[in-house]
Amino acid sequence: MWDSETESVGGRDYGNGVLSSTTKPGVRTDGFEQRGQSWYVATDIPSDLLVQIGDVSFHLHKYPLLSRSGKMNRVIYDSRDVELNKIGLDDLPGGAEAFELAAKFCYGIAVDLTATNISGLRCAAEYLEMTEDLEEGNLIFKTEAFLSYVVLSSWRDSILVLKSCEKLSPWAENLQIVRRCSESIAWKACANPKGIRWQYTGKAAHHRSVSSPKWNEMKDSSPSRNSPVPPDWWFEDVSILRIDHFVRVITAIKVKGMRYELIGAAVVHYATKWLPGLVSVDEGSNSSQSNGSSSSSSWKGGLHMVVAGTRDELPALQAKDQRMVVESLISIIPPQRDSASCSFLLRLLRMANMLKAAPALVTELEKRVGMQLEQASLGDLLIPSYSKSETMYDVDLVQRLLEHFLVQEQSESLIQSPSRSSFSDTKMYDGGGGAARGSTNPNAKIRVARLVDSYLTEVSRDRNLSLTKFQVLAEALPESARSCDDGLYRAIDSYLKAHPTLTEHERKRLCRVMDCQKLSIDACMHAAQNERLPLRVVVQVLFSEQVKISNAMAKEAGDSQFQPLISNRKTLLEGTPQSFQEGWATAKKDINTLKFELETVKAKYLELQNDMETLQKQFDKLTKPKQASAWTAPWKKLTKLAKNDVGPETMANVDVSRKTPRRWRNSIS
Repeated sequence: MWDSETESVGGRDYGNGVLSSTTKPGVRTDGFEQRGQSWYVATDIPSDLLVQIGDVSFHLHKYPLLSRSGKMNRVIYDSRDVELNKIGLDDLPGGAEAFELAAKFCYGIAVDLTATNISGLRCAAEYLEMTEDLEEGNLIFKTEAFLSYVVLSSWRDSILVLKSCEKLSPWAENLQIVRRCSESIAWKACANPKGIRWQYTGKAAHHRSVSSPKWNEMKDSSPSRNSPVPPDWWFEDVSILRIDHFVRVITAIKVKGMRYELIGAAVVHYATKWLPGLVSVDEGSNSSQSNGSSSSSSWKGGLHMVVAGTRDELPALQAKDQRMVVESLISIIPPQRDSASCSFLLRLLRMANMLKAAPALVTELEKRVGMQLEQASLGDLLIPSYSKSETMYDVDLVQRLLEHFLVQEQSESLIQSPSRSSFSDTKMYDGGGGAARGSTNPNAKIRVARLVDSYLTEVSRDRNLSLTKFQVLAEALPESARSCDDGLYRAIDSYLKAHPTLTEHERKRLCRVMDCQKLSIDACMHAAQNERLPLRVVVQVLFSEQVKISNAMAKEAGDSQFQPLISNRKTLLEGTPQSFQEGWATAKKDINTLKFELETVKAKYLELQNDMETLQKQFDKLTKPKQASAWTAPWKKLTKLAKNDVGPETMANVDVSRKTPRRWRNSIS
């Protein structure tokens, strides 16, 4: 069917495209004549009916219109004015152009049916009620047959008719013209493109091993039938449609089962055309490179059928229309991962926030970005804050994106655990292009951590950024996501530089988000010389570096491998600022003084303890032994004298005298 089409710029010459009435008209005429804004019938019979449509007037005759239009019958005969000779039809779909063709058909004048006028003429015929009840082969029947058998069998005509339906709402919708054209386009886009006559609209790059010619080198000649047609050949044609009709076509294409990569690439292509500045040219052409569409990713501008000969400039959209386009694009992006690049989604999210799109759609888009956040770049992540927030960039938005990423990572780890899915299920799941396809990269968290550190470094220059927001965003990722905290240290240093009025407590709180043991040698050297850091943090950095050196020396076996670490350590200490060296020397001197005083006190204590022990010994020696000898020695001498010098009588008297005072004492007591 497509091979037999005869293309032309001004229109299409069909074998049955000339429309005329089957009966003889009541008024013979050679045609219509236009004089300014008025149309006259070329006949000798004066006109008896004036039809006014906007600024255009038609001087016609009643009988040809009454014989074929039910509406004209009802308006004229139901009117109380018997001699009614003027009718206004400002609400006629298609306007004066469609009524001109309908009037010519009523007069039996041949009418050329084309893809550009068929939709308006079909709606006008329905409005004028030109049914088979009035005459066999009336305008409704003939226009409907042309739509069904000619237009819907042609790719080009289906596009043009759908484009012309933009000004015919709701008539085109009610007559199913939009639905039928959308399904026809979807069927042809998903069908085998062999045999299609197409030409290039932009510069083509090398596709695999086939070198494709430029559009201006091909002139009017079509490529050979054996030339490969890229899968994105239909992008350019579909992108000329209005957003509501584009959504209808994409929805129909989804039902036909087209790959989600191509659908996402078509959405990106449409956005680049209708939303200038949203994405770059390379972004629009290579959007599907990462998702496996090997053909569509290498074409700039795509390919399209010969639609109108030249590419018309699209009108600039107002803010309201732009918001409708953005919301519609968000709703039709395929839910699968990598159906569109993360860069495109972020730029679409930026525009959605700027245009105040529906919150539900914005939330859905944020979840989509979170699914592939590791693919984002810093430039696309720097989204301005369009709300009443004090910060320059929307930090809360990035926080939400990070939360969606972590939730997605956690859910994927549960789905892909060995205990929950077998090898065959996992393979089938990955090959099926599900929502988590390609998301099992173990380095995703590492890339996101680097991205967050770069983002923090950039937004930390904003003096309105609170310490709490900085800390929450820095601590959102788990510790395992960062093998090195150099990027986080740069962000902290940038924040300290932009916020010099922070208190000591706030600076310590800020530095808690960083692990000093994960800093590299260069970062440690910089931190040791950084006067903005708290002194305690600098000491922790030096201590952690000392621990690293000690561990390295313990693990290594050769002395030659110690030398670089020792030299770096000396360089680190020599590079410390003078104020820190003086403070450290004073503290060290105080510590040495306290140690010396402590040793002196210990020595005096030992000396006093020895003296006490000596005195104790002397006291014990003076008290116990000497007391016994002082009292017992005289008695021993008296006992010896009594035994040697006196007799028994004397000893008896002595004993009596010794006992008498005892009795006296007893009596006294």
